[in-house]
Amino acid sequence: MKTYLLVWFSSEGARPSEINRRLMSLGFEPMQGSYDFVYNWNSNVSVERILEFGDKVYLSLQGTGVMFKLETL
Repeated sequence: MKTYLLVWFSSEGARPSEINRRLMSLGFEPMQGSYDFVYNWNSNVSVERILEFGDKVYLSLQGTGVMFKLETL
C-alpha cells in the first residue's frame, strides 16, 4: 500500500524546502505528478495505522500554514 500526500502552501507560512525536510523525516519521498509526496508501506496496513500516521503528519506540519490531503491506496 502507498499513502499519497498533496500539500497546499501559504505565502504566510513555512518555506517549501522546510516542509520537504519535515515530510522526508517521516519517510515520505517527493514525487512529480498528481501528488507531491508518497509513503510506501511495503505491506497492507490497517485503517488505525493510517490514521496514526496521519496524526504524525498533522503534528509535523502544525503551525506551518500548510494544508494537506492524504490518500492511501
